[in-house]
Amino acid sequence: MERISAAEGRKPNLLIIVADQLRHDCVGWSGGRSVRTPHLDQLASEGMDFRQAYSPIPVCGPARQAFVCGQRPETYGGLWNPSLGLPVKALEPDSFSWARSLEMEGYRNTYLGKWDVNPDHDPTSYGYGEYIDSERLYRDYLKSREPAVTYTAGFWGEIDPLPVEETRTHRTAALAIEAMEKLTEGTGPWQLRVNFTEPHLPCRPASEFAALYSPEEIPPWESFAETFEGKPYIQGQQLRNWKIEEFTWEDWAPAVARYYAVITQLDEAVGRVLKALEDAGQKEQTMVVFTSDHGDMAGGHRMIDKHYVMYDDVVRVPFLVRWPGVIPPGSRSDAFVYPFLDLPPTLLDLAGAPPPEGAVLAGRSLLPLWTGEEDPAGVPSPEGWREEVVSTYNGQQFGLFSQRMLRTRDWKYVWNPTDTDELYDLKNDPHELNNAVRMPENHRRVQELRRRLYDILLKEGDGLVSTSWMRDQLMEGHKK
Repeated sequence: MERISAAEGRKPNLLIIVADQLRHDCVGWSGGRSVRTPHLDQLASEGMDFRQAYSPIPVCGPARQAFVCGQRPETYGGLWNPSLGLPVKALEPDSFSWARSLEMEGYRNTYLGKWDVNPDHDPTSYGYGEYIDSERLYRDYLKSREPAVTYTAGFWGEIDPLPVEETRTHRTAALAIEAMEKLTEGTGPWQLRVNFTEPHLPCRPASEFAALYSPEEIPPWESFAETFEGKPYIQGQQLRNWKIEEFTWEDWAPAVARYYAVITQLDEAVGRVLKALEDAGQKEQTMVVFTSDHGDMAGGHRMIDKHYVMYDDVVRVPFLVRWPGVIPPGSRSDAFVYPFLDLPPTLLDLAGAPPPEGAVLAGRSLLPLWTGEEDPAGVPSPEGWREEVVSTYNGQQFGLFSQRMLRTRDWKYVWNPTDTDELYDLKNDPHELNNAVRMPENHRRVQELRRRLYDILLKEGDGLVSTSWMRDQLMEGHKK
């Protein structure tokens, strides 16, 4: 903490940029797929890249609720998107919000873009002084044009007929720059949260970005060889729900090309925001965060969207943090982190705000990982840092289906209470094709992972293990 005080002299400004449904391996610096993200690559070179970052729940609404309050959605009933499927609770305004705590410490907070936290209350009920509903503004803009802009290809996306300056990515960036200019005119620290809708399907890249990626040159995901043998029924059923069970890679490649193209378009939009920050003379005083709420199957395992699975395609996310004078440029961490759960206690720490009364934050402060308490190999040295991550799922528009995932460096265990469980040997099967849960040689390992998962769920107040029936099913492995 002494190093932070000496480097900053005052509380840093906060620019938090959140993408929607961006895979961890579809950004240039990841070394995964051949997706061009030069501006984000530059940001990674100037800060810290977290290579093992995970969503607490790979669904838009609950994930974003968790970020607002720093708690797992199951603890307050935010199980799935309030706007889709059976009625469900949303995070209420009287809940803890770290933005409100920052406001009490002198921060001026502005929220721009996708919300998804509560259908009846906007960000001004959670500690933000200003809310810019760029989604509504964009819909109104499309209707106002002569002729009005309409799209016809549904979830599979299409080329956007608009010039890039008029697309949603770049209009969102323009609004973000205006908001930042307004914030920098005042005194004291500020927080600007910019939420892009991209690259959530349907993907509609502008023509110049679509031209960068030829479907014929995009190789299949390594997991496209999926057969669903020995896996939960719902996975194969998802192909039937979406009517894509007969799709070949030739059917998928154009959609994946558009996904890549929208990511590159998003990268340019983010680059404009970062340039505006530098032009305003605010770069050295501002901590910049970039992450995503969750990933996207995008044809991985032959599947679309993100529901009913715990593959790394959807639970693993990109996560960058740049903080000049504090985080050494070009840093990399392999520590297991949750951006949406670990950032809340971290931001309270750096703002000097007290911990919430009556609410237990699920994450932990990242400051020890930012300030050099990590060895050169990237293994976190702070004593007691987590050695696994847990992600959850509870159901959505295709029916209820509970899942709890525990992932370590080498293994992933998924508890599916109403179907077969899953176990993946990540060292030898990194693309999670072979369910090894029934292999006799893994019996002891499965028992150990079940115990670790149960202990975490119980500690964090997950109601799924609150009864003896569910405890026994998980702990004793009473599964077919």
